[in-house]
Amino acid sequence: MTAVAPAAERLRELEADTRLAWSHYNERLRDLTGDEYERVESESWTELQGALHRLGRRREQLSSHTV
Repeated sequence: MTAVAPAAERLRELEADTRLAWSHYNERLRDLTGDEYERVESESWTELQGALHRLGRRREQLSSHTV
């Protein structure tokens, strides 16, 4: 059971990091309009997708180590 507790904690951290990535994406777009929104949204979306991909890989690694 000791291995489950650290894995559960890491999973909670991954979930928190996922929420943080989405929050950062939303914050960057807040109050933007027009061309500035389009430019920043595209960059922010690419950044978000990269962060979510990295978090997904970490989640997969965690799952493969706890099975």
